[in-house]
Amino acid sequence: MRTVSPPTEPDDQLLRRFGYRQRFRRTLRPFESFAVVFSFISITMALFVSFGFLLGVAGPRGIWIWPIAFAGQLLVCLICAALAAKIPVAGVSYQWGSRLATPTVGWWLGWLSFMTLVILTVAVNYAFVELAFQPMLGIEYTPLGAAVQTFVLLAIEAALIIGSTIITTRLNNVAVVFEIVGMVELSIVLFAAALLAGQGDWGNLWSTGTLPEAGWFSWLGPVMLATVLGSFTLLGFESAANFAEETQEPRRVVPRAMIRGLLAAGVLGMIFLIAAAVATRDVAATTADPAPLAFILEDVLGPSIQKVFLFFICVSMFCCGLITMATNARLVWAMARDRRLPGHQLLSRVPKATGGPTWATILVAVAPMAPLVYVRSNTDALLDMFTAGTLMPAITYTGTGTVLLFAATARRVRTEPGYFQLGRWQQLVVAGALVWLAYELIVLLAPD
Repeated sequence: MRTVSPPTEPDDQLLRRFGYRQRFRRTLRPFESFAVVFSFISITMALFVSFGFLLGVAGPRGIWIWPIAFAGQLLVCLICAALAAKIPVAGVSYQWGSRLATPTVGWWLGWLSFMTLVILTVAVNYAFVELAFQPMLGIEYTPLGAAVQTFVLLAIEAALIIGSTIITTRLNNVAVVFEIVGMVELSIVLFAAALLAGQGDWGNLWSTGTLPEAGWFSWLGPVMLATVLGSFTLLGFESAANFAEETQEPRRVVPRAMIRGLLAAGVLGMIFLIAAAVATRDVAATTADPAPLAFILEDVLGPSIQKVFLFFICVSMFCCGLITMATNARLVWAMARDRRLPGHQLLSRVPKATGGPTWATILVAVAPMAPLVYVRSNTDALLDMFTAGTLMPAITYTGTGTVLLFAATARRVRTEPGYFQLGRWQQLVVAGALVWLAYELIVLLAPD
């Protein structure tokens, strides 16, 4: 299979500084880069997956922990943005670990990131099937049926990624616009139902739901478990850096996209959480439902309007899975290019400059099959994947990964004017990020 190189572009010289030649066309502009981040975070998908968990462990009052998680994740995002401005190549944690520490550290971080993205890929697509696609069509959920439909979904996404990066990113652009407009409109509709039709309950904003009031603020109690909602949702902002070699002016564009994507997700997510809590008429019934947000939509808006919004949600969740798989494909390709993986001769091939790496994409589409086989008869499959999908990124960001690595090597990295850097706030940001991630790991690992 012959490799076709794109025409020479101004960014080629930058890439050669890191020892590589240009293999892809740089088709991603600022909005595409922002859309990659926003779609990977996908507040629509994450809230549909985890809102029921929040109601079960903390009640509606738990939404007020969202700003705390947002602030903590923003500190981590700032560190990732600083690294993306210094090392604008595909591979992210693998590249950062290899260049700031040793190739061995980079190799371990690369494998950890690969496994994280595999879990997230299957979790996102399984959630698409269970919480949006099947409710929209009125299909009864069974673990085996959901696993088969997820398998089909993975195959479709792989075909799109291999076929054309331009089509993939343009489709994602449309989905992001759908998601932003849909979330704003849905929030307005839910607020209107509560204010004008009197269908909601503003007291929900302070209610503990099915949980007793006593002990809500206790150590490792509901107030801390509510952190998981934001931790699961507001991650993946570094995904834009995995497309750095396909982005125009990546040292300027990618850090801004990471920060703007997280800010947009954080603000929209908070507005929607308030709207959903207020619009909930029966907290106990909503908490008991396997798809609580779909339950709220049907209860407040009726089944017809609910299906319209579920269609928008399906679009955004599909593209979240698409971008997650594409991100992992770039990571695998970057490691294979450096001969860090078995079968690197195949995995590092780029048949055409406007498409994704073929064999790397096939690998990251096939790898999620193992979790699918495991959960084919597990009715708690989504909860298991949700837990793993929250814990593994926290580990990657923390001690074995980005933040500690940055803290240990930041003094040796030369800053360059004109590009994003933490400046005089660096020590404060690093310290805050470490405190936040330590807290997050305690919440994820300590409770039974």
